[in-house]
Amino acid sequence: MVIKAMGWAHSFPASGGVRAGRHWARRQLESLPWTADEPETVDAVVLTVSELLTNAHVHACSDARLILTWDGDCLHVNVHDEDPTLPSQRDPQPGETSGRGVGIVRMLADELQMKCQRHGKTVSACFRPAGADRPGED
Repeated sequence: MVIKAMGWAHSFPASGGVRAGRHWARRQLESLPWTADEPETVDAVVLTVSELLTNAHVHACSDARLILTWDGDCLHVNVHDEDPTLPSQRDPQPGETSGRGVGIVRMLADELQMKCQRHGKTVSACFRPAGADRPGED
């Protein structure tokens, strides 16, 4: 998988665990100037990391990779795993303990994309922070 970034891209092997992935993502976000003013966006990104890594761990049963990419406009949260089955949004009944991840990510992210690839799939969520510097804006 090749990802081009104008800003930065960082990769984390999901075998490190969901909790470690959340902490790693939060540390990476600290390098972006807008995160200090947008703690809600940071929390939404970290929750998305948690949900997508959990889905990869529970449903894909394969190694996964978390990639955060900042392109100056959008923070992309990408999780790639070896299972080609795309996640689907479920409608869990009250009291069920699973089935809400895709719905949560759809509500939090500005965009959500799921793409089958030759070796598995990539689920990508985009977050556009209000305070980010965007090309062409003064």
